[in-house]
Amino acid sequence: MKLDFIDLGNIDDSAVNMRAGRKAPDVTDILPTVRARGILVPVILRASSEGRYELVAGRRRVHAARLALAEPQADPELGRVPAAIIGAGDDAAALEASLIENLARLDPDEVTQWETFTRLVKEGRSVDEIAATFGLPELAIRRVLALGNLLPRLRQLYAQEKLDVATIRQLTLASKSQQRDWLALYDDPNGWPPYGRELKSWLLGGETIAARHALFDVDASGIATIADLFGEDRYLADPDAFWTAQRAAIEARKADYLEQGWCDVVIVPASEPFHSWDYEKTAKRKGGLVYIDIRASGEVIFHEGYVSRKEARRIAKAASGGAPGTPKPQRPELTSALQNYVDLHRHAAVRAALLARPEVALRLMVAHAIVGSPLWAVRPERQFLRNDEVRESLETSRGEAVFDERRRAVLDLLGFAPEEPTVTGGNGDDYGVVGVFLRLIELPDPTVMDVIAVVIGETLAAGSAAVEAAGGEIGIDMAEWWQADDALFALIRDREVLSRIVAEVAGETVADANAGEKSKTMKRIVGDYLEGRDGRPKVERWVPRWMQFPPMAYTARGGVGTVAAHAKVVAARDLRDAPDPDEPASPFAEAA
Repeated sequence: MKLDFIDLGNIDDSAVNMRAGRKAPDVTDILPTVRARGILVPVILRASSEGRYELVAGRRRVHAARLALAEPQADPELGRVPAAIIGAGDDAAALEASLIENLARLDPDEVTQWETFTRLVKEGRSVDEIAATFGLPELAIRRVLALGNLLPRLRQLYAQEKLDVATIRQLTLASKSQQRDWLALYDDPNGWPPYGRELKSWLLGGETIAARHALFDVDASGIATIADLFGEDRYLADPDAFWTAQRAAIEARKADYLEQGWCDVVIVPASEPFHSWDYEKTAKRKGGLVYIDIRASGEVIFHEGYVSRKEARRIAKAASGGAPGTPKPQRPELTSALQNYVDLHRHAAVRAALLARPEVALRLMVAHAIVGSPLWAVRPERQFLRNDEVRESLETSRGEAVFDERRRAVLDLLGFAPEEPTVTGGNGDDYGVVGVFLRLIELPDPTVMDVIAVVIGETLAAGSAAVEAAGGEIGIDMAEWWQADDALFALIRDREVLSRIVAEVAGETVADANAGEKSKTMKRIVGDYLEGRDGRPKVERWVPRWMQFPPMAYTARGGVGTVAAHAKVVAARDLRDAPDPDEPASPFAEAA
């Protein structure tokens, strides 16, 4: 066995690797580390023919290095992989090496991690730098560093597995004196030290209220808190002061609801829990109430638009004429026929007036496209994904990243929650349409156009002729938005198509020389040219014919998919350019 640095392009997967034959491995945990430091632990390779090597062990590290190297402005040194190279040998020996390499690897315990992270902090590393190097969330780093606030004896008990994770986590809430008191109970043969949840109550004196439940600004209130040193929560040290401030905040929220036009706001005390099955969902305009459900833990839940089932039955009876003895409902001012008359004339006036106010009509149309209505059915394109590789390819593409950034900006502009997956696809509620319309009315035309671009982008059907028409009109160069990846080549199985791609990328001579090779070999040849491996001249900005604007086929069998969609665009354009001479001129032509 010898140690050496091997070019990433000269490493092939081996059938003796215990992870061989599986789909691309999940490397999200090690990718940041490989991106920042490269592969540190040598992989195990076995020499094969023509200066190439088979990967016996270390598939995840190699896959992470390939992903990192493919990123823009990647460090070229990521392509040099440290490797332990074993002799040709037999497959059994290689398989043993793979098994040992994968099974003998043990994750360090938290105490060992704490010792390592502490040394890094002392040497000047920040928490976010450590998180980036090891590919861990900052919270995970702070959680491990929190062990430093424990007495050494407690860390020792944890490392010896005499204390569980739940108990050690609660002990990070304790002051040093409380930790000593707990250890005294632990060492006392007749003592009963609290563990887990009981330990939290022991530390906080009984009632435990998390600061996250406060409806008020805890920091501004001056109420002392005990911080969870793992960084996940804080707890109120004075429950009485918390409830005084919490009740004041609840009364303020109640006043806000009443000002918004709700019929009533009912405060449900902790002793009387709110059970949704005892109530029916009812709109505000139909008498729905707001119930404020207070929990003993300090949490407050707001249930908007409910009435009790008893009240719902009473409302239903009143609407249907009422039970005997109930007051007769008042006769409405307008009969249904008169209401219809009023509605139709108002409708006619508004749509005629909109002809002179196209900027208002445009905003109203966009509001309907976003929220929907009984006459509009707008649904966002769901981007059907066939497998994980295709999903990863799309999610990491430049086009998806640019569109998602603009979509989030529009969500914020319209007052929608940032976690909403789409701008469009509302429930068609009249209030929703009006709310969006009133926001759009206040926006300048260029901003409204930005909203429209996101709306049509979400509702543009993938694979449709509309995509072809828009892409051709804009003049899209797919090389600016896409680059070849493993997901594409994994989906290409047609040998004739592969041969044409080899000719397109490497030239006809290379294609003819490898016409009888396996598909895997032809894909590797294309990859070598696209990445400039093994002395091949690097081919830049290659895009397969189907993805170009306009799209083309590689074979006579290619008149489907994007090619067929483009044919529809050509036919529509020809029809537009050759109007029927017998058709009367448009009434708008003279006005124009």
